[in-house]
Amino acid sequence: MIKFFNSLTRKKEEFKPYNEAAVNMYSCGPTVYYYPHIGNMRAYLFMDNIRRVLKYNGYKLNGVMNITDVGHLTSDADDGDDKMLVASQREHKTPWEIAKYYTDVFMNDVKRLNIDLPEHICPATSVINEIIEFVEGLLEKGFAYETSKGIYYDISKFKGYGQLNDIKLEDKLAGARIEVDEEKHNPADFALWVKAPKEHIMQWSSPWGMGYPGWHIECSAIGRKFLGDHIDIHTGGVDHRAVHHENEIAQSDALVGHKVVARWMHLEFLQVDGGKMSKSLNNIYTLNDLQKKGFDPLDFRYFYFMAHYSKQQNFTFDALTSAKNSLKNMKNAVLEHKNGQNALGEDKIQEYKNEFLNAINDDLNMPVALAVCQKLLKEEKSRDVYNLMMQFNEVLGLDFEEKGEEIPEEVKLLAQQRWQAKLDKNYALADELRGKLVSSGYAIKDSKEGYTITKL
Repeated sequence: MIKFFNSLTRKKEEFKPYNEAAVNMYSCGPTVYYYPHIGNMRAYLFMDNIRRVLKYNGYKLNGVMNITDVGHLTSDADDGDDKMLVASQREHKTPWEIAKYYTDVFMNDVKRLNIDLPEHICPATSVINEIIEFVEGLLEKGFAYETSKGIYYDISKFKGYGQLNDIKLEDKLAGARIEVDEEKHNPADFALWVKAPKEHIMQWSSPWGMGYPGWHIECSAIGRKFLGDHIDIHTGGVDHRAVHHENEIAQSDALVGHKVVARWMHLEFLQVDGGKMSKSLNNIYTLNDLQKKGFDPLDFRYFYFMAHYSKQQNFTFDALTSAKNSLKNMKNAVLEHKNGQNALGEDKIQEYKNEFLNAINDDLNMPVALAVCQKLLKEEKSRDVYNLMMQFNEVLGLDFEEKGEEIPEEVKLLAQQRWQAKLDKNYALADELRGKLVSSGYAIKDSKEGYTITKL
């Protein structure tokens, strides 16, 4: 039985999809206006984690992720410039060129992290017609209204507004910020469609003149196009919960007349050195930044598993170094078991399977799942252990068979000579040869079955 924490009900619930044929899952995707940083990538590792656990349990998935390439303003409060236009001016390229470049960067990063991507990847600019139809539907049902600036959603008409964040609609209306747009019915009403000035680069024809979509509407329209009116899981960062996801609920539920998303799952923030990531602090890192410092992207993947997704995780290079060493040790241990001769036994095999499954099915408790793996690897060398770890890797995605750089033949020869000296009980020679191996940059570890060589 799988249990996930539902942000909407604020409790851990047994997972049962609306349709057993496939799990409908929506994940908020990137705004492709700049390089994704490791905080962004943690969100997609979270998405990947859910997908892999569901597949491990035998479910088929029908997943979708949006690519925001228009309409996301620099403020969630419907003011500021479109982030794509900001990037366009910064780099002296068209928004389309910006979107193509940073989408490719993002796709390369998720590939390096072994992230299992959803079945549908959808740019907002590819569903303009669906967005317009969605807005028309909200207008017809009386949930939206037109001003000189665009089409706005009237939050006072949706009695469930604030449910995701446990905020009463009356409090939201009474406590809203000072009115800055006299045409809006309520200060917290948000844009569904923005009427664009002639000089605006990205705009499309609509029943309300030339314009472009607001940010929040794209997820509702894309979700409905690919997943219909019943979504089992919607994922995203906790930063989207208060505004973006609250507005999604208002749009989608109002249009179809029932709750569209059954479970909302939110990832907590990634901190850096105990604080917020900030350009002013020069602590925003990309995967390329980590690689320049000698870390593999999968070191960061392992780092993600060291904390529960619902807790803030603190990134430091010391912590990443710990993850790197742990992953290296785990890979070496897995390969040591590959040719092991001992039998683990059916009872133990089933015991470890159950422990691992219980961990991942308990709201993605990956720290416990890692502990199960580490305990398993301490068993006597056995092919059964190797096979189990390869099975668990369907969830972990840590490339256990990847051996890294090839060990030079002269190092292999030194190791063989040292092993033979040890068998001959010529311990002085064995120690001398071990010293030569260390001087060459390699360590040797003995076991009952033989030895393994690793680079220092």
